[in-house]
Amino acid sequence: MAYNLPDLKTRMQKSITSLREELAGLRTGRASASLLEPVTVEAYGSRTPLSQLATVTVPEPRMLSVQVWDRSLAMAVEKAIRDSGLGLNPMGEGQVIRVPLPELNEQRRKELAKVAHNYAEAARVAVRHIRRDGMDALKKAEKDGDVAQDDARAQTDLVQKATDAAVAEIDQVVAAKEAEIMQV
Repeated sequence: MAYNLPDLKTRMQKSITSLREELAGLRTGRASASLLEPVTVEAYGSRTPLSQLATVTVPEPRMLSVQVWDRSLAMAVEKAIRDSGLGLNPMGEGQVIRVPLPELNEQRRKELAKVAHNYAEAARVAVRHIRRDGMDALKKAEKDGDVAQDDARAQTDLVQKATDAAVAEIDQVVAAKEAEIMQV
């Protein structure tokens, strides 16, 4: 792999974006349409993402509304939400399925905070791997004579600064999510 600082920064940002997407799926007690993104429904002979079968809206702070496009799939969608492991109990009303979000207890909030920290640690590890790849490429370029020693040292400092910035951003993202989770 050839050394390219902008490419490394882009890869680090992708790790942070991935973390944000994973954290969006954590249930905090407040309704969010992204909560149902991982749900797949047995429809038309295969597993289909819920987003391809229905529209998810948030009519109230603690309620999701799922508007199923094909009325014949309403029961399958309801069953998929119930069996998703998210702890939700949908109520079908024809093509519209209402999904109330129950209050989270203190123990469940702490478990969700731990899950958020695990996601953050995985993102930090990904950023460190990207840093290692960049450092290895720099060392190889220096050894091959493509980069001067002083330039390599300066680039190493830039890679480290980019890594530190990415880790700091990960810490901020997870701290914000933890505060959201722990909010009663």
